[in-house]
Amino acid sequence: MQRRAFLNQAGVGLAAAAVTAPAIGQGAQPEVRWRLASSFPRNLDTLFGAAELIAKRCAAATNGRFQIRVFADGEVVPGLQVLDAVQNATVQCAHTAPYYFFGKDPTFAFACAIPFGMNARQQNAWMYHGGGLELMREFLQDYNIHNIPAGNTGAQMGGFFRKELKTVSDMKGLKMRIGGSAGVVMERLGLVPQQLAGGDIYSALEKGSIDAAEWVGPHDDERLGLYKIAKYYYYPGWWEGGPELDLFVNTKAWADLPKDYQAILEAACAEANVDTMAKYDALNPAALRRLVAAGVQLRPFPREIMQAAHSAAIEVYDQFAATNAKFRKVYEPWKRFRDDEILWFRVAEENFDQFMAMASRQSAAKRQASPR
Repeated sequence: MQRRAFLNQAGVGLAAAAVTAPAIGQGAQPEVRWRLASSFPRNLDTLFGAAELIAKRCAAATNGRFQIRVFADGEVVPGLQVLDAVQNATVQCAHTAPYYFFGKDPTFAFACAIPFGMNARQQNAWMYHGGGLELMREFLQDYNIHNIPAGNTGAQMGGFFRKELKTVSDMKGLKMRIGGSAGVVMERLGLVPQQLAGGDIYSALEKGSIDAAEWVGPHDDERLGLYKIAKYYYYPGWWEGGPELDLFVNTKAWADLPKDYQAILEAACAEANVDTMAKYDALNPAALRRLVAAGVQLRPFPREIMQAAHSAAIEVYDQFAATNAKFRKVYEPWKRFRDDEILWFRVAEENFDQFMAMASRQSAAKRQASPR
């Protein structure tokens, strides 16, 4: 009887603890209200949606106590000024493509993409397990920024051109919306690069301020309506094999954030990193079919242009490394890691992809040849 009474009392005590412990823990959680400035307009649902996903997850994981309000390009600051807004604590964080700030220092581009760099999986490998994140966080300390990978588009398209390209000389004098270090490489081929936010591209192309424009890929490009003006759609976007998007967080805001909220924010960004690319991979095939059906002329970049661009890119990087110690500190280990990744991907991934492409073409040919 005594044993039974003890167990009953213990059961009551444990039940009470189970009820009160979460309340005590929950009460200890502060309410945090952040503002997030996105570099992207709301109509680009995948890019802007990544920031919305991060905000949603942070709220859900804290029972609404960690709220992040997401603002689109131009609602708080223009899309290309979000770095300054975070650095100066106008907002606590921003979701952006780090290479937009290439003009401040070309080293920014390593947290996004540089011409003839890594694909999305290789970029993730470098950032998460190859020392890239540590290197970029050290660099970004000077800008009062703590960065977290928060998206990737996968290999992008090369953009829409008003005229067909056959040789390098066809690019001379063309004004093209293109960002990051790709603009410097394109400039060496005679093209005139223009840095524009996503929401400004269509009007510039329509007015004739630019002759060509690259953005992301079929899903976003269709939404921007670029195909209505320029019909030649080139691939691949050799300057963006796996462009990373980042959440830029003000360093004081990050330091003041409770540790459990920091972990929640990192987990939300990791989900956005996977989800963004998965969404593009799911949506791009159908969008590409619609673009071709609408009269878009799909073209590969001529080999001459690819080779000239590759040579120019290597020259640009060597020059940056010779004059910019911060760039050199990241570039040397980045280059070694990229080269190792390319060797590995040639063994398994490339052979598998090539076989599946061949098998898919053969299956399609058989379907077309079979009587209906």
